[in-house]
Amino acid sequence: MNHWDQQLRGSIAITGCATAAIGDAGGLTDLEATSLAVHAAVQDAGLQMDEVDGLMSASLSSSMWVVKLAEYLGIQPAFSESTGIGGASFVGHLLIAAAAIRAGLCRNVVIAYGATPRSGGSIAATSPARAQLDPFPFEEPYAPFNPPTGYALVAQRHMHQYGTTREQLAQVALAARSWAALNPEAYRREPMSLEDVLGARMISSPLTVRDCCLVTDGAAAVVVQAADVALDGPRKPVHVLGTAMAHSHRQIACMEDLTVTAARVSGPQAMERAGVTTHDIDVVQLYDAFTINPILFLEDLGFCEKGEGGAFVADGRIAPGGALPVNTNGGGLSCVHPGMYSLFGIVEAVRQLRADCGARQISGAATALVHGNGGVLSAQASTVLSIHRG
Repeated sequence: MNHWDQQLRGSIAITGCATAAIGDAGGLTDLEATSLAVHAAVQDAGLQMDEVDGLMSASLSSSMWVVKLAEYLGIQPAFSESTGIGGASFVGHLLIAAAAIRAGLCRNVVIAYGATPRSGGSIAATSPARAQLDPFPFEEPYAPFNPPTGYALVAQRHMHQYGTTREQLAQVALAARSWAALNPEAYRREPMSLEDVLGARMISSPLTVRDCCLVTDGAAAVVVQAADVALDGPRKPVHVLGTAMAHSHRQIACMEDLTVTAARVSGPQAMERAGVTTHDIDVVQLYDAFTINPILFLEDLGFCEKGEGGAFVADGRIAPGGALPVNTNGGGLSCVHPGMYSLFGIVEAVRQLRADCGARQISGAATALVHGNGGVLSAQASTVLSIHRG
């Protein structure tokens, strides 16, 4: 571990978190939904809005979103940041927040995201414009239905190369639904069988609609402060021990190996910075946009060998009562997915470490790993959170 990593390890903590408008927000705008989450998270941290001097966010619909959000919130932060690497952005923001707080640029940072694609159509309305502004020249001539087509290509390759089965993919969806059934906040909580997954409407072979994340409204926010300051707050601080980011491609056509993601870089680096291994992790929150994602990430993060992810998730290993609790809120597959998900994974990890999760609580959970994914497996970010400062 280098000097910089040592300086950042455990230097910040999450002192407040909140979600809002999950499911159908009834016509709230992206700004309105996000504002609800921000105000609730700031209150949870025991702060006032005028004490927020750092704001970090990203959006799929606005190029100056962090400025727009600050204006709506009525704040003028000393430090703003809007690194956009898709759904991995908000995990990556933790690394930047640690550096900014350590450098004295700000003290009380809010990381926030919200969107209302289900009731307001916010993301769907901007997709054609984004396609024109951000073209994929090696893919567009073939008119793929992305992102599902890209992830289906990866799933097919993993099945061909390692013998992963359709039923093993379905186990990821079943585990997510089982966790969601224990979470009053989850959008889809009704029982689901293996046959329901396999027999659902095909989206892009081999992925059915039940292998694909939800389209919901939702917003989330966390408050980050220096670890020393966090000890004075009203809630148990959750320390950020180590965070890392990596990216490998933009278009799936340029991915060197369809079965290996940059989580192989970000995960081990985050755990090294945190001074932990996979054996120290009590609960895992993974970006499960599609059922192939957790299989890939469990391999690349080091919980199992490459090619063993399908067998690893079988027999309820990642479901309630299994050996490794994964996506305990129901994930993007059954809880919430308003375009980008990883901030909801951070909130769920904080809630687990605070022991605030009721029926789905993992007894004795002290350390969590959260992993975010952006684009079509393009960008990856990993962080280790703990009730211990390290």
